[in-house]
Amino acid sequence: MGFTSAWAISGHTDEDIANLAPRLLPAMRADRDAPDAARRWQDWQRAPLPDHRTWYTDYGPAIESFRELTVPGTHVDDMCGGRTDPAFYVVDDVWDGQSEDSMFLTVHSKEYAVSSLLHALGPTRAALLPGWCGTFLLTPAQVAASLPYVERAFTFTPDERATAEARDWLDYSTGEESVLDGPLRVWRTAARTDMGLCGLSVHLT
Repeated sequence: MGFTSAWAISGHTDEDIANLAPRLLPAMRADRDAPDAARRWQDWQRAPLPDHRTWYTDYGPAIESFRELTVPGTHVDDMCGGRTDPAFYVVDDVWDGQSEDSMFLTVHSKEYAVSSLLHALGPTRAALLPGWCGTFLLTPAQVAASLPYVERAFTFTPDERATAEARDWLDYSTGEESVLDGPLRVWRTAARTDMGLCGLSVHLT
């Protein structure tokens, strides 16, 4: 069965963040507190996965657990798709009107951008990112406070960058911005312009 998923980080005013919070924050907390979520995160932190190119011949419980950890969370997915609240839809209520400078959006068929990103970064760098597996809602003050950690997560030596790129399995042949570049670009823009950020990983179809 096919699907299309999207991961986006979008910039918003403090007022917009406050308006989004009653809908999104409870859903984000529910996904983070879901059964097995913390265990899956801890398992991955303790035992990083091998190169994804080996998964097809050696697909085991650890890989399955990581996949389950990094797919869109059910509660956020249902809220963003209008299933929890028919009056709310992510495309119209979060992403509409965003400029290219204030948003990073990556859309893929039969793939999850957050899964590829976290595998490319590895557990230590991924632990520096705020929120839960690509989802977060941050005020301008929280964006500014978290920027040094995000910069550490996405700053590489040439060799480290080559390794991360090799572990990112997404297809960028259509010219999409890499998951290794877009988040830091948007974070720096938001910090510079005193904006908050909303990160959402969802199914579009």
